Amino acid sequence: MKITIVALFTCIYTLFAVEANSQNTKVSIQANDFSIQKVISEIEKQTDYLFVYDKNDVNVSRKVSLTANNESVSEVLNKIFEGTGVTYKMVGKNITLIKREALTDNNQQVSKKVTGKVLDQNGDPVIGANVVEKGTTNGSITDIDGHFTLSVAPNSTLIFSFIGYATAELPVSGKTNLTVTLREDTEILDEVVVVGYGTMKKKDLTGAVAAVKGDALASRKTTQLSTALQGAVAGVTVTRDNSAPGAAAGSIKVRGVTTIGDTSPLVIIDGVPGSINDVNPNDVESMSVLKDAASASIYGSRAAAGVILITTKRAQEKSLSIDYNFEYGLEIPTKQPKYVGVKRFLETTNELRYNDNKSGGWNQAYSEDDVNNWEKYNQTDPDKYPMTDWVGMILDGSAPRQTHTISLAGGSKAVKSNASFVYDKVDGLYADRYYERFMIRANNDFTVNKYLGATLDFNFKRTKNHQPYYSPFSDMRLAPMIYPAVWANGEYASGKNGCNPYAMVNSGGSKDEWYNKVGGRAAINITPLEGLKISGVIAPNYTFTKNKDFRKTVSYSLEDDPNTIGGYMEGYNTTKLSEKRNDSYDVTIQGIANYMKTFGKHDLNVMAGYETYRYFGENLGASRDQYELNNFPYLDIGPLDLRDNSGSAVQLAYQSWFGRVVYNYDNRYLLQANVRYDGSSRFHSDYRWGVFPSFSAGWVMSEEAFMKNADIDWLSFLKLRASYGTLGNERITDNDGNALYYPYQAFINFSDVLFYQNGTIVPELSAAQWAYAVENISWETTSSVDVGLDATFFNNRLRFTADYYKKQTKDMLLALEIPDYVGFDNPQRNTGKMYTNGYDIELAWNDQIGDLTYGISANFSDFVSKMGDLGGTEFLGDQVKMEDSEFNEWYGYLSDGLILTEEDLNGPKLNNNVQLGDVKYKDISGPDGVPDGKISPEYDRVLLGGSLPRFQYGGSLNLGYKGFDFSLAFQGVGRRNARLSSAMVQPLQANWGNTPAIIDGNYWSEKNTETQNAAAFYPRLTYANASNNYAMSDYWMFKGRYFRLKNLTFGYTLPTAWTEKVTIKQVRVYIAANDLFCISKYPSGWDPEMGSSSYPITTSLLFGLSVKF
Repeated sequence: MKITIVALFTCIYTLFAVEANSQNTKVSIQANDFSIQKVISEIEKQTDYLFVYDKNDVNVSRKVSLTANNESVSEVLNKIFEGTGVTYKMVGKNITLIKREALTDNNQQVSKKVTGKVLDQNGDPVIGANVVEKGTTNGSITDIDGHFTLSVAPNSTLIFSFIGYATAELPVSGKTNLTVTLREDTEILDEVVVVGYGTMKKKDLTGAVAAVKGDALASRKTTQLSTALQGAVAGVTVTRDNSAPGAAAGSIKVRGVTTIGDTSPLVIIDGVPGSINDVNPNDVESMSVLKDAASASIYGSRAAAGVILITTKRAQEKSLSIDYNFEYGLEIPTKQPKYVGVKRFLETTNELRYNDNKSGGWNQAYSEDDVNNWEKYNQTDPDKYPMTDWVGMILDGSAPRQTHTISLAGGSKAVKSNASFVYDKVDGLYADRYYERFMIRANNDFTVNKYLGATLDFNFKRTKNHQPYYSPFSDMRLAPMIYPAVWANGEYASGKNGCNPYAMVNSGGSKDEWYNKVGGRAAINITPLEGLKISGVIAPNYTFTKNKDFRKTVSYSLEDDPNTIGGYMEGYNTTKLSEKRNDSYDVTIQGIANYMKTFGKHDLNVMAGYETYRYFGENLGASRDQYELNNFPYLDIGPLDLRDNSGSAVQLAYQSWFGRVVYNYDNRYLLQANVRYDGSSRFHSDYRWGVFPSFSAGWVMSEEAFMKNADIDWLSFLKLRASYGTLGNERITDNDGNALYYPYQAFINFSDVLFYQNGTIVPELSAAQWAYAVENISWETTSSVDVGLDATFFNNRLRFTADYYKKQTKDMLLALEIPDYVGFDNPQRNTGKMYTNGYDIELAWNDQIGDLTYGISANFSDFVSKMGDLGGTEFLGDQVKMEDSEFNEWYGYLSDGLILTEEDLNGPKLNNNVQLGDVKYKDISGPDGVPDGKISPEYDRVLLGGSLPRFQYGGSLNLGYKGFDFSLAFQGVGRRNARLSSAMVQPLQANWGNTPAIIDGNYWSEKNTETQNAAAFYPRLTYANASNNYAMSDYWMFKGRYFRLKNLTFGYTLPTAWTEKVTIKQVRVYIAANDLFCISKYPSGWDPEMGSSSYPITTSLLFGLSVKF
């Protein structure tokens, strides 16, 4: 922490020093009969200032004499213009000389009426263009014919602007009628996009690269950057299953799935591998997603799942600016499952018991008196007749959230610095849960001369995630209200069979996780000759993680004697402390040379580089059990006899050579080639290296003569592009998804084994090989073909991008089947194939109507990932991976409604316990390939459709009117095969749990009429035959599409005339909401992104204040 504070204050000092120097720059001048012009030239030589003046107002030929020894520029100017009627203004690095009378001339002059017409390059009128008198708020708008009328000062200048056109300025100069031609604004096409190890103009891209501005991500008001990406980019799938404090996106996928192993994209932060959530969203300048092989192959071995490039903000040459942003809000659950009241719970429990044991009658669990009078008895004897609102007792209705951000930026030609500090705190929805985060980032650029420059960056992140040892969500939903949480005297009750979520969440101990990361990046940039730039980079990162889990004993009292301990909650009968330490260090070293040359109509860009990456990690774990005291969570306090420890270490390294050639002829024909030669320590030395090339081409049709001569003025830009390339994946995992670092080596596992010796049991150290060594495995290789189109219309106001792609992964790593008696886990082999096809579409419109500016954007994408030849291997379960199936496709029985008649009951059944009211399944096949009159998992389960989301979309709307701004962002899934899980619909599960309200009145029952049973959707209540009714089948499938309003923000920026009076540049206040609502067919109380036993998705209601100094 001391290092962090020192670095922060060093950066702040640098920034203030830059600002002070810009305002108090000293000069030394000995002038003997010098002209004013010569004095000005001398000041410009000694400083970074530039002078602006009108020779008609300032006599620069006038001779002066002065002596200035280390005096400020202001002092020198005051001397030479004293008594001349000339003054000056210093704005940034410009000094404007002004005749004093000119300051008031405009106020004294009589305004005059000016009329005119605004046209485009084709001579057509521009409707709705803004015409504003420069330096004032006086303005007008052109009509349907492009005409305008405005009263202005005679010597004023008019500013003409409209979306899609470059802004123009024209002095009035005594004229009364003006005709102005606006030219197309090519800024959108000339926008620079970050690509691998460099940048390119958007119009010159030949690969599939999506770029998002940092402001667009920050406007979504999310704590974690990964969740801000949801719905923002076509082809990028961001999923989550909870909104717990500090929770990030559950997964990020770029253009589907390419392997059964790790499918997360490579994240590059300022040129160095990192984690997406280690960046504050407000620090992001831009984000680029490299989606095809042409753009991603420059990263070779780790790019098969796509690449996300994050560029953080850097300072420009300007005076110091300070920004402060404050947010405060509440997190409110979007939905919570509903359950039946006490009477219906007692009735459904009785009915379930009856269905499973009809000889016991209808009131096996609860008497008729209990059913009818429980609520009444609760009023007088709550201990015997409890009505516990478990969710209401444990969860708060909302949780506070706050964020403070300070950023500083500024610099001179020599030094530019940008620094930011952010503090977040998000509380949980239940007691003693919160997430805290501190982040610091400082980016510094140094320019020694035109040949030499350097950068020195620093970043620090510290988080603390504190929560109770026990997570209550599953149990508190399942626990019926008839079980007590607290006796009338305030002591804990036993809850449901020793499970009291209220007691365990409040008294069961805590879990703490501290995450600390310190990183830096130092680079030197040499430009020995024009067009050639050589850079060297070193970027180390240190990560320290600490976990401390302290489980405490939780006792409960007896009902008849609340002052006596009756026992302990299940799993909380001893006090135990477990601690973990994880320390890691990684370093990236790069050397890159880039050469750019233009000759005639030819543009050439050649880049070559070398990179090495090394990672070292070590972890240590220790625990002790059966503490005597609940208040001292320290390892040395625990019993020595009940201690345990563990540890491991890992090293990993990559080495790479890479290069790129980009050729552009006449801005019409574009060619690009990339290659990367990668080596990884994960593979044996004979199979360690891989080559990953890519090729792409583009044709800018709009630059062809036949297009320019055609009558298609509505088309501004049109480019076709295509690419092919290969990408690699070396992130090998075992069957459980754990990373494998040395699969080519056999491992010996050391452990204590108990032996019986001389009548006693003693531990002895033993060693055994547990992994099979496989030398000849290597990279998974994914080849990719992409065809795309980029177009803009109506003076670049409408933008359109579309891509279609096909990807094939071969040599996919799968577990090799070996005999069980060998005693090893199944080793990996390069044998599997997978295919992914899909498309991305992005559309955006930006325009202006008078003072109203607006922008609309939308993106749409779809993909299908299917399994190819898996070498005979199948991954079976409710979701499967088998040849010709989709990745993780649903797999189960085909249903045929409920069993309603004796004829149905005599048909094929899954087991002999099936009765009327159970789910009926179809007999698909048998051992001979034809229906056999039985329902069996071997022959009657079929593929039921993919589980991954399809037809994903997202979009945004932005409006600006004078000082007001409004924005919204949305996201959704057009098709998804979702499953009604047991947590949603199964009654009385987990040994007589709760009954979901959604099934009440809609299940088969002997008490129903025949008509009611024919209309019932849910099967009869049963515990004994639940495995039949809730087996994976299409009966429980439903349409899981949804639409979600991700963000809604309304803000107002105060007029600068107000704020400048108190030396503030800008003040903006706003209100915002995240995840405001969701439209779906999910059961009432369930969110499409919420896990069945996890923290709920929450709506964020925020108030914010931004101040710029």
